[in-house]
Amino acid sequence: MPTPTSVPDVLPAAVLWDMDGTLIDTEPYWMAAETELVEAHGGTWRHEDALALIGSELLSSAEVLRARGVDLPAEQIVDFLIDRVADEVRREVPWQPGAFELLTDLADAGVPCALVTMSYRRLADVLVAAAPAGVFGAVVAGDDVTHGKPHPEAYLTAARQLGVDVRTCVAVEDSPTGIASALASQARTIGVETMLPVAPEPGLSRVTSLADLGVGDLARIAHGSVLDLIGPARPAG
Repeated sequence: MPTPTSVPDVLPAAVLWDMDGTLIDTEPYWMAAETELVEAHGGTWRHEDALALIGSELLSSAEVLRARGVDLPAEQIVDFLIDRVADEVRREVPWQPGAFELLTDLADAGVPCALVTMSYRRLADVLVAAAPAGVFGAVVAGDDVTHGKPHPEAYLTAARQLGVDVRTCVAVEDSPTGIASALASQARTIGVETMLPVAPEPGLSRVTSLADLGVGDLARIAHGSVLDLIGPARPAG
């Protein structure tokens, strides 16, 4: 993992972080909870079905599960999923490689951070409590916004809460839905290819791991550089 040897002269105004799949590897937890719920109602839930929900607003995901036979109100489905995932995260936070270290480096450098997630606040709070002390100056969760990702509301709200111009921030995402949200907000955006392919787009930086990033990289991206460590020849699947 890259460790900065000095603080860059011009730091990002803030770094805005997606949570599930980006900072923590919770997607298998969500998939397991979805599978449990669908199968309990007599249905079948495939891996491909679960992949299609990554990054989605939770009530929208609940309606997909209802359409697959889960005979519960959408709000009750969301509560079930969040409770299952939160229980797993409380047992052990599944940090993505390099995530905790990069958050620590940003805190040490005095760079404000926000958590921007479509998970609800009671799950986001579990992550915040496990993160480096004081690193998150704002949290925008799925139950805080009117429009979920891919709408830019969550990222715009996070920048406003931090008192910074979103165009001077770096947003870090792992899903097509989240990347679309971040780009629509006009934040400088990094796509981390964890579970889903990250397709090239103009202005989008791409990496395969947060362990490939340092504070200096984030500073350069914030000020207009595009970092692509995947490249156009990488297979899509």
